Amino acid sequence: MKPLRILILGGTGFTGPYQVRYALSRGHRVTTFNRGKTHPGELPNEVEQLVGDRNGQLDALKGRKWDVAIDNPTTLPAWVRDAAQILKGNVERYVFISTISVYADTTKGADENAPLAKHDGADPYKETLEAIKASGYKTYGPLKALSEKETEKWFPGKALTIRPGLIVGPRDETDRFTYWPVRIDRSGEVLAPGKPSDPIQFIDARDLAEWTIRMVENRETGIYNAVGPAKPLVIGEMLDEIKSALNSDAKFTWLPADFLQQQKVEAWSDMPVWVGDEPGLARTNINRALAKGLTFRPLAETARDTLAWFKSLPQDRQSKLRAGLTSGREAEVLAAWHKQRR
Repeated sequence: MKPLRILILGGTGFTGPYQVRYALSRGHRVTTFNRGKTHPGELPNEVEQLVGDRNGQLDALKGRKWDVAIDNPTTLPAWVRDAAQILKGNVERYVFISTISVYADTTKGADENAPLAKHDGADPYKETLEAIKASGYKTYGPLKALSEKETEKWFPGKALTIRPGLIVGPRDETDRFTYWPVRIDRSGEVLAPGKPSDPIQFIDARDLAEWTIRMVENRETGIYNAVGPAKPLVIGEMLDEIKSALNSDAKFTWLPADFLQQQKVEAWSDMPVWVGDEPGLARTNINRALAKGLTFRPLAETARDTLAWFKSLPQDRQSKLRAGLTSGREAEVLAAWHKQRR
């Protein structure tokens, strides 16, 4: 296989370093472009590192050529537009990492042809990341959808759009999956949400990154949902597999969704991975990606590696999980449940 010149916009966050290392292992030449503020000095010496900012500081990209650009961090369509104005004609293909949050209807599973969310706010090309946060991320999906359209506008027939679901594994600073290995490793009575049969979906960042590079190598274009596993998974199976992988003696107490709502315990944030009353987010159709070789490592491996990574972090970081219930709050909700059941 001919080595490719790969430009990765981002490259130092969650999935980027996995893309970088996998691409290098397969003989490709890698250039990253970012602000140089996230995990500086972490990438291998073979990587060419360009410094700039998607908010108007793109000079480092001018006058250069690459075979493909992989756009990891973009949420704003203006970021695609501004980069594309420089890269059009200088890269053969453009890969945009999007999200399944672009779909308009989250109550049922979507394939790649499902309707997309519409942006009905202010001028989307003047939106900022701060405005997205202020909206409670309600504009996140619609703006990603517009970024997809901007990608296709500038690179018609040469764009690959990948729509991941929940991305998990080592390096995930959101703790949206990490909560479960950490909590189950602590053992004792564990609050489990909803029903054991509730569907869930997620993908290990390493599986997503490696498949993205293989898609690049195969010169693939088009749109693909990318989440897993290959076969339907329910939350009861996930928790049991994590428990087994960690040799934990945790005991799960399943609390109904309506009781959790009464207790103001929310899906996704307080009970990560669990989607509550939006089951469509856990039934995304991935047949197209499977046909193109998307593969998944065992859940047990993801759980063990994620826990090991988390335990390698400074103690003050370990003491403040960014998702899930605190131990005190979990105990309160469990106590309320047992009191009601007497």
